[in-house]
Amino acid sequence: MVEFSLPKNSRVQPGKTWPAKPGAKRPKKFQIYRYDPDSGGNPRIDTYEIDLADCGPMVLDALIKIKSEVDSTLTFRRSCREGVCGSCAMNMGGHNGLACIKAIEDVPGEAVTIYPLPHMSVIKDLVTDFEPFWAQYESISPWLQTRSPVPEKEYRQSPEERARLDGLWECILCACCSTSCPSYWWNGDRYLGPAVLLQSYRWIVDSRDEATGERLDELEDPFKLYRCHTIMNCTNTCPKGLNPAKAIAEIKKKMVERGL
Repeated sequence: MVEFSLPKNSRVQPGKTWPAKPGAKRPKKFQIYRYDPDSGGNPRIDTYEIDLADCGPMVLDALIKIKSEVDSTLTFRRSCREGVCGSCAMNMGGHNGLACIKAIEDVPGEAVTIYPLPHMSVIKDLVTDFEPFWAQYESISPWLQTRSPVPEKEYRQSPEERARLDGLWECILCACCSTSCPSYWWNGDRYLGPAVLLQSYRWIVDSRDEATGERLDELEDPFKLYRCHTIMNCTNTCPKGLNPAKAIAEIKKKMVERGL
């Protein structure tokens, strides 16, 4: 029987516990993944008990309260607090999402569990390394490519042509979908993943772009596109309600159509 062991210092250990202040009216436990590479220690799960009667309704509100009032060493990303920037993407209650628009009461379980996005390397605590993700995004040339002379004013689109971009341009590149995809976990170094492929389709269907053939050529690869097995985690996870799985299917459809 084959036995596998985790790398040194990778086993998650029980961490510290911060009880709620005396007189708390609505105490709630938050179990948060902690990892500090400079310490040389194992990752741990710290438990914080805070009073929801003195806290905002979202998970990000609780994280800010913990960092401000309980433990200033807790590290996470955040910015807009409106579900626009994607900075606060993390795994809450076993589901990827944006902490700023995830209500505490919507997280299942007696305690709110918070982990960094899966599959990504952890820099510290809830902060993950997005460099490989951005490199994949850059590889699809996410900008308008044209050969025609630049018009005197703007590149024109009909209302129908513009409507094709709906459900695509709204992507905020938070990586919630890609990091929920098992195919991306298994082949993240070669499979582009749902977020990047949705962005690729956004340029493929843009009537103003004149590099459709080159974009499809770039995706004609056993791994970049075809590792998608329609598991649908991406669509179920997207905090913006988009459908990356459909975008990937549409790219595959265009691959077939151009070969007929």
